Amino acid sequence: MSSERLMRIHSPEFQAMAERVLRVTELTSRLNVLPFEDEAGKAELFEQILGKALPPRVTIYPPFYTDHGLNLDLAERVFINQNCTFLDYAGIRLGERVMIGPKVTFITSGHPVDPEERRLYLTGAPIDVAENVWIGAGATILPGVTIGRDAVVAAGAVVADDVPPASLVTGSKATVRRDW
Repeated sequence: MSSERLMRIHSPEFQAMAERVLRVTELTSRLNVLPFEDEAGKAELFEQILGKALPPRVTIYPPFYTDHGLNLDLAERVFINQNCTFLDYAGIRLGERVMIGPKVTFITSGHPVDPEERRLYLTGAPIDVAENVWIGAGATILPGVTIGRDAVVAAGAVVADDVPPASLVTGSKATVRRDW
């Protein structure tokens, strides 16, 4: 995958990312205990987490979790329900009018499969969600996935491959791919 990243653990780049993760974890922990009606407090914390103000008419219901924040790109009129997680090290883009159900997880990072490299590197690939997509409760979107315009991801689905526009995907994909 041409957009895949590889970062050596314990490198200066990894250390900078780890420091950002600690900062954002502190910010999201503060966000998630604010009174629901404290719009000004939420807006201020989201600006610190994302590095910019939320776009117009974006709705995010806490609790909300992200590990980096600066690589989360939200278009206008995005809706994110409560208890969602965005591990955005490699970048996550949500197009206009995307709706995210509760407990959805976006994961852009991981580790190599090879046991010798697993503790040496962090891998990552961006997630791109086109306009007017609906992602159902408890879905998991894995690194490198693109979800096409008007698609629907059913509740509980594990999305490891690209989703064509105007399609419905369902279910999990846990199958043996190789062994060692």
